[in-house]
Amino acid sequence: MNLQRTQLDLAPPAPRHPAALAALAAAQFTVMLATSIVNVALPQIRAGVGLSDGGTTWVVNAYGLTFGALLLAGGRAADLLGRRRVLMAGLTLFAVASLAAGLAGSSTVLIAARAAQGLGAAAIAPAALAVTMGLFPSGPGRGKALGVWGAVSGAGGAGGVLLGGVLTQAWGWPWIFYAVAFGTVLVLVAVAAFVPRATGREAGEFDLLGTVTVTLSLTCLVWGLTTARGTGWTDTRVVGALLGAAALLAAFVVIERRRPNALIPPRLFTTGQVAAGNLLMALLGSVWIALFFFLPLYQQQVLKMSPLATGAGQLPLAAANMLGAAAAPRISRRIGAGAAVTSALFTTALGLLWLSRISADGSYLGHVLGPSILIGLGLSVAFVQLTALSVDGVPGQDAGLAGGLVNTTRQVGGAIGLAALATLAGSVTTHASPRRPHLEALTAGYRAAFMVSAAILAVAALLALLLTRRAGRPRTATALATGPTGPTGPASEPRTAGIS
Repeated sequence: MNLQRTQLDLAPPAPRHPAALAALAAAQFTVMLATSIVNVALPQIRAGVGLSDGGTTWVVNAYGLTFGALLLAGGRAADLLGRRRVLMAGLTLFAVASLAAGLAGSSTVLIAARAAQGLGAAAIAPAALAVTMGLFPSGPGRGKALGVWGAVSGAGGAGGVLLGGVLTQAWGWPWIFYAVAFGTVLVLVAVAAFVPRATGREAGEFDLLGTVTVTLSLTCLVWGLTTARGTGWTDTRVVGALLGAAALLAAFVVIERRRPNALIPPRLFTTGQVAAGNLLMALLGSVWIALFFFLPLYQQQVLKMSPLATGAGQLPLAAANMLGAAAAPRISRRIGAGAAVTSALFTTALGLLWLSRISADGSYLGHVLGPSILIGLGLSVAFVQLTALSVDGVPGQDAGLAGGLVNTTRQVGGAIGLAALATLAGSVTTHASPRRPHLEALTAGYRAAFMVSAAILAVAALLALLLTRRAGRPRTATALATGPTGPTGPASEPRTAGIS
């Protein structure tokens, strides 16, 4: 024990990479920005390229489906081919696809470009997180890095609504894609300049069969859920897609048990709190993405706010998000990671419950501002802590995969949550329409969505209380200066040599 303490005391301080962290955080911000930047501009996009109602939905879904379905493949590719290399390739594709979306003169080209954006994002998100974990070993430095990560991730959703509103009102919808393309090029230059090169990459073979199987499964799942919003849950295509997703997932489990180089090694779920972190992240994602879908709709359709005013209305939420993310490491050190996650989820649930009191004759100041601040604080702390739990103690060779997995659970959870909540809101509105004015019926649907969202996060908070409980004193996810306690010991730390 004394020798251990001496070694810890003599250990060199964690490296500082502020410029690299800024570049990596900007990459994550760009991915999250593209998720929500089109929401405010959908009416203008529909008119601009002649989209139908179903086609308009696919401007959003083409990105989310490709992104969610290929994240695991992107994470594994980053581990095997080099994380920095895959990150830069993903950024390049993302920039080109964004430019193509802005130049699109037809709905087919626009939707294809959005799908290509999703492919680029599936490479960017896990690779950027794996590089960050490699640059910042477990300890206070990693906690601060994840605080920055959480701030930009949450701010990306709100920032997308703001930027989309500003650009659409000022210059038209193509400029939302031109701006993303230009910003991505700047991020690519920053990554090339500031993220250090490293030699070597993880050894192993790419699990092509497992990758194809799980990608098809996730594609069927996300496609079925998003299509159900327009056609209904009993549509034969929806039922077929969901049954296909279940069958492919079962086949994937069988395949992975028999392969030495499995895409998702079973050991990953026995490391630290990976399983708990991903389950809770899926529940958080189901509410997170839906929030940035319904809130702008309420502001524009019911409160009659302009795209610019709707975007500006997200600023308090974004500011609260950044404040909460900055405070997350300190909160975790003080009360423990488990208590921090539970408290953050309960806080967000209370904010959504408050938001469910919106009315057709309400106002932004009276019905949106206060809940937005509370939600922003809770979301950011929860995101930081769940990301930390999901990657803490993961062996270096699996760092990219762990990053892809936590992003996948959030994205797929978001697709499931948005599909279910949109169906609920639509059903409530349809049922209320014969008896109430149109705006009151719309508001009733949004209220129902926010109320169920609050219930989901309340359940998630209770699960967090059970799943993150540990014997003895709590071990925080962001203050791991005493070293890893996972079964793999010191070798479980992500290695900087894997950044290549």
